[in-house]
Amino acid sequence: MSTTPVSLRERLENTDIRGSGQRVQGGIDNRAYQKLKQRLHAALLDRVDLESLQRLTQDQIRSELRNLVEKLLEEDAVVINDAERKNLTRDIQNEMLGFGPLEPLLEDPTVSDILVNTYRQIYVERRGKLELTDVTFSDDAHLMKIIDKIVSRVGRRIDESSPMVDARLPDGSRVNAIIPPLAIDGPIMSIRRFSADPLRLADLVAYGSMTADMAEVLQGLGKAKVNIVISGGTGSGKTTMLNVISGFISQNERIVTIEDAAELQLQQPHVVRLETRPPNIEGKGEVTQRALVRNALRMRPDRIILGEVRGAEALDMLGAMNTGHEGSMATIHANTPRDGLTRLENMVSMAASNLPTKAMRQQISSAVGVVIQVSRLTDGKRKVMSIQEVTGMEGEIITMQEIFAFKQTGLADDGKVLGHHTATGIRPRFIERLRNFGVNIASTAFDPSGY
Repeated sequence: MSTTPVSLRERLENTDIRGSGQRVQGGIDNRAYQKLKQRLHAALLDRVDLESLQRLTQDQIRSELRNLVEKLLEEDAVVINDAERKNLTRDIQNEMLGFGPLEPLLEDPTVSDILVNTYRQIYVERRGKLELTDVTFSDDAHLMKIIDKIVSRVGRRIDESSPMVDARLPDGSRVNAIIPPLAIDGPIMSIRRFSADPLRLADLVAYGSMTADMAEVLQGLGKAKVNIVISGGTGSGKTTMLNVISGFISQNERIVTIEDAAELQLQQPHVVRLETRPPNIEGKGEVTQRALVRNALRMRPDRIILGEVRGAEALDMLGAMNTGHEGSMATIHANTPRDGLTRLENMVSMAASNLPTKAMRQQISSAVGVVIQVSRLTDGKRKVMSIQEVTGMEGEIITMQEIFAFKQTGLADDGKVLGHHTATGIRPRFIERLRNFGVNIASTAFDPSGY
């Protein structure tokens, strides 16, 4: 047998993709287009040596595929116009090298969320508003193939025995997928996008998410190793805020991050990233966030950053905050700062049900220094709604004082939320700690008359 290498072009030279050969004047409709794309893609997969692709660069592969698709189209009996020919070539390249129909959406910097509601319907979020797109998959099998490609890249799996999965894209974007029998109408997938260029504090000030004084305080909290909990609802910007504040951690500190699906984008040189692992098909091998928090304590961290606290790991996180790992941070799902502390208390009780309520609250009050509440308003804009300092205990109640707040004053005719940020006039206790770390904030920053 000859071992002479065969080029991609030679492998596809005699491929027949004509199918029924049905001719449609002036182009083809969507169903015919999808069928043609499927036949062409199948022909490529049948003939291409996938190992040979790995030896080429992405640009070389795309160029070779473009040439091959053009040649095959010339031999096909279906008439398509130039725009359809160009789109078909692009779609085939995306199928072979990327995530199929999702690629144009993933390349769009204005898209923050991609919501696949079965193969027929895909929504995106732009600037806080949902929009229906004209992008579709061919069928359920096509969508499942893309989901499999995404989850397999990070060592996850999805099938009938494990029909839910959290994963991530190469750029850190978070992916959740759920399939039948749990999803009644077919596979469902949601993608939370992350910008290739992470937002900075100045960007949030420019967008009106906070004031310059609030930004200065948050910058100081990051530098001064104050333990922070960021509270908010789904899609409110908790992870973005965590990324922004973590940007002020010293370059000399060792940071350990713990997440279900790695999405934090820390810029420091000394960052150790840990990720949970789901159970295998036999129900074994699971590694929980609590196990990773415990292990992180043995890794000599200066700070531990927990992507989201949602269970018994809350007890170990509070223990870390109370035992020398100052400046640790976490996010939590809650509608108000007070609700955030209540949820934290409930999670601690999962791990230590025999711990008295007062003892739990004392541990929380001594560990958490500041709670930052973020929210996505009805007009789609995300704002810092409240910055509150945890001041201690009065009896069995955790005491807090609000330093900054967003005051909503109404709703414009176009749906825009009207309001402004303001200081409450309270001078926080952590101001002395900030000074000890060389952060000097003018007293006028806490004066409500300046807003």
